[in-house]
Amino acid sequence: MNPTKLFIVVASSNGWLGSFLSNGKPAEDFSIHGLWPNYNNGKWPSNCDRKNSFNQSEISDLVSRMQKDWPTLACPSGDGFKFWSHEWDKHGTCTTLDQHTYFQSALDLKKKANLLQVLKNAGIQPGKFYSLESVKQAIEEGIGYAPSIECNVDSSGNNQLFQVYLCVDTSASNFIQCPVFPHERCGSEIEFPSFSDQLDSHDEL
Repeated sequence: MNPTKLFIVVASSNGWLGSFLSNGKPAEDFSIHGLWPNYNNGKWPSNCDRKNSFNQSEISDLVSRMQKDWPTLACPSGDGFKFWSHEWDKHGTCTTLDQHTYFQSALDLKKKANLLQVLKNAGIQPGKFYSLESVKQAIEEGIGYAPSIECNVDSSGNNQLFQVYLCVDTSASNFIQCPVFPHERCGSEIEFPSFSDQLDSHDEL
């Protein structure tokens, strides 16, 4: 059974703050979490070809872009290769893409989505609260397809924009409408957190 779609999952760097503190201030932008194959019933394959393991020489020309747009989430921060190896072995091997195409496609999709600019165009800025529906509507109007939003909860109990799921075709070329999304865990009002606010509250780290 072949996957019917792929999710490009992008995370607010603010949501990964603890992972970045040891490596300096992250860019206040979204970064890639993964490009994940899924079925229309909500299930997904994983680790489909253990013989086709990650080979960093296959992506040598992409490393600088990946370190900027697909940084490791580990703490302390590393060079990214362990994280990218995990993503390829677990998810990439279940696509029809070779390693270079898999990673380049994710980078190109992130650039194509341009989520930070899409939200800014709708007046949605880091450091403020917005209704969940207004954030989703802004992304749908900017990209042409509805997203799914995942939130985390800060120490004050506020729901924060954490990850955005967008559906793409199995060639990882175009956004498409998703028949099913992951379960959303957000309140009706969410914060688009700013890095500076979170940095001030994590001085002890």
